[in-house]
Amino acid sequence: MSITPEFVADCPYGPGGLLLDEILEVDRDQSMVLARMPTHDELPLTREQRAHPTRHPRHVSGGLMVHMTGMVAFAHAYFVLDLRHADGWIGYGGRIHSARFRALARPGQPMTLECKGSQIRQRATSVLARYAFRFFQGNTLIYEGDQTAMWSRIVENQPLMAES
Repeated sequence: MSITPEFVADCPYGPGGLLLDEILEVDRDQSMVLARMPTHDELPLTREQRAHPTRHPRHVSGGLMVHMTGMVAFAHAYFVLDLRHADGWIGYGGRIHSARFRALARPGQPMTLECKGSQIRQRATSVLARYAFRFFQGNTLIYEGDQTAMWSRIVENQPLMAES
C-alpha cells in the first residue's frame, strides 16, 4: 500500500521526519504494521557522520532508528487503532524497555520496519500501547526493541496530561 497524502498530512512530522515510503502490510488481527524505510547517505544524522571505510563505516544512525520506532508506531496508531492526529490524537514515547542494535544498516538497501502492539489499553481519550519492534535490512535483523507509548486525545483548551 503506498503512502497516501492523507497519511502524510496527518503525521506530526513532515516527510523529512516521517521517512517511510511504503506501508507493506497491515494486520489488524495481529496488531501489526510493516513499513519500508529507504536508506541513503543523506538521512538525518547519517549525512553528518565522519565515515571511514573500516573504522566507522557509514550507517543508519541508532538515534534515527529510535526515532523510526515512533514513526512506525504512528503508522500502527493510524492503520490499526484508527487514531488520527487531525482528530486530536498525539502519541509520545514513555519508556524504552529494551533496545538492541544487532547489526549496522548500511545505506542503499531499504529497511523493513515491523511494529506489533503487544499490550493495548484503549479508553475514550487515551491509549497505552506497548510495542515490539524489529527492523530488518534484507534478512539481517538490525534492531529490536520493546517500548511503551501513550496516545492522548487532546481537547482544545485543556492542558496536556504532563502539564499541571
